[in-house]
Amino acid sequence: MTTLLALAPLLLVLGLLASGRVSALVAGLAGLSATLAASFIIVLQSRGSALLGPLFLRETAAGAWLSWHVIAIIAAGMFFHRCLQARDGAAGTNGVLEANPRRLWSVCFLLAPFGEAVTGFGIGYIIALTGLRRIGIGGLPALVLGLYSQSLVPWGALAIGTTVGATLAGETPNQLGLGSAILQVPIHAFYLVLYWRFARDAGVTVSLAQKVDDAAWTILLLGLILLLNFYSDVEIAGAAATALLLAIRFWRDERPDHARLVAALKANAPYVALTIALCATRLVPPLRDLLRPLWAMKPFDNQPAFAPFYAPGFWLVAIGLVVVWQARASLSRVLAEAGRGAWRACLVTLLFVVMAEFYVGSGMANSIAEALRGAAGRSAALSVPVFAAVGGFLTGGGAAANAMLMPMVTALARAIEIDPAWIAAVQNSVCTNLTMLSPIRVSMGAAILALATPDSVLYRRAWPLALPPLLTGFAAIVILLMRS
Repeated sequence: MTTLLALAPLLLVLGLLASGRVSALVAGLAGLSATLAASFIIVLQSRGSALLGPLFLRETAAGAWLSWHVIAIIAAGMFFHRCLQARDGAAGTNGVLEANPRRLWSVCFLLAPFGEAVTGFGIGYIIALTGLRRIGIGGLPALVLGLYSQSLVPWGALAIGTTVGATLAGETPNQLGLGSAILQVPIHAFYLVLYWRFARDAGVTVSLAQKVDDAAWTILLLGLILLLNFYSDVEIAGAAATALLLAIRFWRDERPDHARLVAALKANAPYVALTIALCATRLVPPLRDLLRPLWAMKPFDNQPAFAPFYAPGFWLVAIGLVVVWQARASLSRVLAEAGRGAWRACLVTLLFVVMAEFYVGSGMANSIAEALRGAAGRSAALSVPVFAAVGGFLTGGGAAANAMLMPMVTALARAIEIDPAWIAAVQNSVCTNLTMLSPIRVSMGAAILALATPDSVLYRRAWPLALPPLLTGFAAIVILLMRS
């Protein structure tokens, strides 16, 4: 009975999202309501009514505090994006460029993932489609290639999904980021093979020499991400690695004269300033040591502190304000647009993170883990990639999917005595990479390109993109089972 009660909220959320008839917001409200009811019943039966009040206050406060770290990035990232939109000279004013293989790789693996790493929530997809149209690729091929904007989503929106997942798994964000970065190596090997096929379908022939070049740059990209996760903060790993390689590729491939270089720097000044600010605050010890403890708040020992001047959101807002001032745009209009764009994602995050806290605090996550162990033994670990894929596909965001599933999968890892850190890395990598195929992303791309193509046509073309994270996840689980 306890296991059925614990499973009911998860199954309810997954069923509602899979139906396609309700939004993530409605599913989150239903899921949290069901979680509260189930947790209260379980605690009442096992511990008595005296603990219901403390449980509600403690887990609600802990969930709200953890979700604030995410909400601060969502709101600031949306504000930054709207500030850039308010500038004169929107993207695409420089004309159409030749769709050569090197430019295409840069758009798919550097430019679009950089945009997603800085702002998140599918904005990298918008940047990808803009870049692809600029090199003359549109229609269904652009929709499919644009999905590569989500290939580094463990570090999307300055790694907020990874941060939430790490906290719920009892790790530091850098530990989970490093494990996820290692898993990205085989995932990207598969991604590259598919990318060459999709490029051919788009009319861009990639020679053998160019494939070697693409592979070398992909290895360099993943190597930088690994190093940044190891030596710096997970928040900047995706943005800094892609930004550095973008600058090198632009200098090497475009051979810009002085005028073009100045124009490029001017057009991308906000991104350059943001990258420099984030890297400086994390890589320069005096600045880092000054800002990290400054006015830092840490109400819960097992959750990260929030330092307002160290948080990425501060720099997103500060640079955004400068952009609005220089553009002489209406700040009130930008704030209103950012609010309309961010409120739903903020509320969805709050609901799912509080739901996750109740799963941990009430013991429901452990109940599900014990039931899975009893039913399937150690092989129950093979269900982790499946849960992660479904969560990422349906929610379209790493933070929500990790909040919903991380407590359960890490409890399962401890129950069957395999390394919970690697289980957390599989959950994080698979769920975040599967967001690229979520209905939210697909419908967004079709709307931007004004395509009447049914979603089913895109899925028939793009479904192989689900294989790299899933196969990598299953392989990692098999290796864990064999070694333990």
